[in-house]
Amino acid sequence: MEDNFIKIHSWLYPLSFLYGIGVSIRNRMFDWGMIRSKSYDVPVISVGNITVGGTGKTPHTEYLIKLLQDELKIAVLSRGYKRKSEGYQLADMDSSATVIGDEPYQIKHKFPHIYIAVDKDRCHGIERLTHDEQTSDVDVILLDDAFQHRYVRPGINILLVDYYRLICDDALLPAGRLREPEEGKSRANIVIVTKCPPLIKPMDYRVISKRMELYPYQQLYFSCVKYKELTSVFETSPSNKTSLENLDKSTEVLLLTGIASPKQMQQDLEQYVTTIETVAFGDHHNFKSEDMTLLRKRFEALKGKEKIIITTEKDAARLVQWKELDDELKPFIYYLPIEIEFLQNQQDNFNQNIIGYVRKNKRNSILSEK
Repeated sequence: MEDNFIKIHSWLYPLSFLYGIGVSIRNRMFDWGMIRSKSYDVPVISVGNITVGGTGKTPHTEYLIKLLQDELKIAVLSRGYKRKSEGYQLADMDSSATVIGDEPYQIKHKFPHIYIAVDKDRCHGIERLTHDEQTSDVDVILLDDAFQHRYVRPGINILLVDYYRLICDDALLPAGRLREPEEGKSRANIVIVTKCPPLIKPMDYRVISKRMELYPYQQLYFSCVKYKELTSVFETSPSNKTSLENLDKSTEVLLLTGIASPKQMQQDLEQYVTTIETVAFGDHHNFKSEDMTLLRKRFEALKGKEKIIITTEKDAARLVQWKELDDELKPFIYYLPIEIEFLQNQQDNFNQNIIGYVRKNKRNSILSEK
């Protein structure tokens, strides 16, 4: 298997030990029924992880939307991380990323016909979605980043694991990036190893399958990232879209990111261009005026005849609302959309499992009424 991106701060292990005690006590209280989890009469699918950031929750949620949208009325319920609003918010096309969060904003603008809601209290959010007149026709609810939100008992719990940062090699916060001990994976019905190389070796499949040590009731899948066309963020460039293959090898790229794990994106771009400079901020970074000075300085330092700024789709949701952004830079800024593909011909099996569960548990089905 290729080199991973794991860095463990071993000197923080004592703090990780204390953190692990607290998390384990909480999980035991749920396991023993001292804290109750609630089920609902609407199909609920959770997509999450036990690693801090960067496993591909949004593209996998979008995959589920594309799979189900033709037959069902879908709602996506998210916490709306780092939003500036409080409580339950139902998004519309005028909702900003500051009100609902950048990932819900991204999904709403890609799928305007579905319901997008944010609420830190997922139980309250589900109850609003299923009982409010405006959204009461919802057929299925997708929970974004809710693996640790155990107050809800989803019908299908999907756990995402980064190929380059397997949970069996990681450590608890703050020494590593695990939110809870690896044993928490036992709550998952489906485990997806994400961001795999498209040409992953058969031996790696077998090694990872063995190391994950899943139970018989759990299904293991592998997915990879597929890059779409570079798209102008502000639609001010002569060509609003272009493929990575069309980039001249001599094009100089400034990679602008505010995500948890930008290293993989940088490595993937290296096969298309020779020069890549990076401006990397923390996950969900809110751009400030001083960031504009840095961005302009780094872009002007590129000496090539052809140069562009490439960012992620999630970061683009915040860039369009960045008032301090220099108008002269806007024509050069593109975002790189991604979607996921299943490997090993697993797509049909995954699709059938999801569709079968939703059809069987629809609110108006005979089984649901019983």
